[in-house]
Amino acid sequence: MGWRNVVITQHSKLSLSANNLVVQTNQNVYRIPIDDIDVLLISTTQAVITTAVIAALASTHAKIIFSGKDGQPVGEFWGTQARKRTADSITNQVNWETDRCQRLWTNVVQAKITSQMQALDNTGIDTTPLVDELDQLEVGDITNREAVAAHKYFPLLFGNKFSRRQLDSTNAALNYGYAILLSLVDREIVSNGYLTCIGMHHRSDENPYNLGSDLMEPFRPIVDYWLSQQKFNELTPDVKFGLVQLLDLEIHFNGKTMLVRNALSEHVRNCVNYLTGDVEKVEIDVEVPNEVSSHAINGNV
Repeated sequence: MGWRNVVITQHSKLSLSANNLVVQTNQNVYRIPIDDIDVLLISTTQAVITTAVIAALASTHAKIIFSGKDGQPVGEFWGTQARKRTADSITNQVNWETDRCQRLWTNVVQAKITSQMQALDNTGIDTTPLVDELDQLEVGDITNREAVAAHKYFPLLFGNKFSRRQLDSTNAALNYGYAILLSLVDREIVSNGYLTCIGMHHRSDENPYNLGSDLMEPFRPIVDYWLSQQKFNELTPDVKFGLVQLLDLEIHFNGKTMLVRNALSEHVRNCVNYLTGDVEKVEIDVEVPNEVSSHAINGNV
């Protein structure tokens, strides 16, 4: 069984040569031993893969994950003899203990509200309204402090007249930024052998990304704060590029300095390990650094 997760993000051709995966892009050619690959994640619709690659990866029980135009995983392929780790992971996921789900969701909400407070504090805004909500948080968030805090938070950050229900450029940018975060979280979920549709808190039959929606929450304020510091009139390519670039922003996560994309990966692994019972404690401490505002856009400003 392999050990490497290979992610394809750009226009490329994937072929087989001497039992190596050959990835040919417009600029470079990469060779990766087939036996080293555990998961091949194709996160673009601009890649071409040969049947020889698919057959070779199937023979080693590697998984191939395909993404749609929005970057979300849309399908998986592996050999006819599924890997035991995947079967065990899904079985565990279906039977996650309710108490663990509730405790982890409490930690997620606490981390999200704390990050929202950091975003407000970075802007010089009084955080007392959110402190009050955090003080009332109970196990499982049975009183829905997460939603109440968000209702107070967005008008504080974007102005008293702002509502998440408005159809405007700010909400369009927020939704785009959140979609980027969700895409990365979902990719890490499936790379670890779990299903995105089975969540610990979100349980909608119409949401194929319930677990991703659960786990991404503490990272949302990074997007919020960056957008609050920009001036734009519409969701231009510059705004989209700026949001994507946030993934390469250095933050402090659980006491360590790392890129947002790497923090997301570690966060997902920590959470699913806790839900499965492999660890007895999970830490979620996401910093919203002041430096995020310096990554300004260059278009409609």
